[in-house]
Amino acid sequence: MTGPTVTLIGATGKLGRIVGRRLLARGVTVIPVVRTPERLDPELRPHARRFDAERPETIAPALQDTRLLVSCLHGRYGVDLLRALPAGVERIVLLGSTRIYTRFPDPNVALLQATQAALAQSGIPGVMLHPTMIYGAAAENNLQRIAAYIRRLGVIPLPDGGRTLLQPIHVEDVAACVEAALFRSEAPGDPIVVAGPEPVSYRDLVLAVGAAIGKRPLILPLPGRLLEAAAGLTTVLPFLPRIRRDEIRRLSEDKAFPISEMKQRLGVQPMPLAEGLRRTFG
Repeated sequence: MTGPTVTLIGATGKLGRIVGRRLLARGVTVIPVVRTPERLDPELRPHARRFDAERPETIAPALQDTRLLVSCLHGRYGVDLLRALPAGVERIVLLGSTRIYTRFPDPNVALLQATQAALAQSGIPGVMLHPTMIYGAAAENNLQRIAAYIRRLGVIPLPDGGRTLLQPIHVEDVAACVEAALFRSEAPGDPIVVAGPEPVSYRDLVLAVGAAIGKRPLILPLPGRLLEAAAGLTTVLPFLPRIRRDEIRRLSEDKAFPISEMKQRLGVQPMPLAEGLRRTFG
């Protein structure tokens, strides 16, 4: 191997595949650490290692000789990863979620907080990235699901008409943030929120997705509690895309964040929503 070598966990996932391609294009040797190497893109298979995040005893052997590490797994696995790292790691990038800031009960919040604290206490140069809603990957389940609702029903029920704010980010921008977090000297330190360029209301996002697929949806304002009760129907009616009650609750919560740290420490200016939708549905 020549040049930098990066251990990449989660290289078969939606984000991990893109990060892997970016690193290869940069001239990096990528060691993908995954549960099923057979699912890797062919160019990522030569140095693949097998592990299972649900079996902690498999982690340390897969991470032997790691110097640069990127994990695209859910942040709940971060504590086990940090415990298994060998001495001499030079940089680590972990993925979290802005769900860590939710006001609603969520079992994943404590796990994300534990990972965040473990990284800070480890002394390893690195950073935890907290993306907002990610869209644009193949078979992603965020804006693609909105598009599915529009195509099948034409009517989108939203709590209070969709006035709450969110800040979706295209998957290519998230991958660019991961790459920058791995190599930029300014990146290590406090967690960084990675988000789209500006907040947009849920109503306007739904209308923008409709415009991108050539269908104008009808927005149906409904009380949030009524929508929570109706969420159970999506599990028994096959023509409805599924949505969980906790997702309905989070529709009533603003998810807008400043991105000054993202731009300054990572040097990434996220693409406008219109451009991201063009790439996603164009």
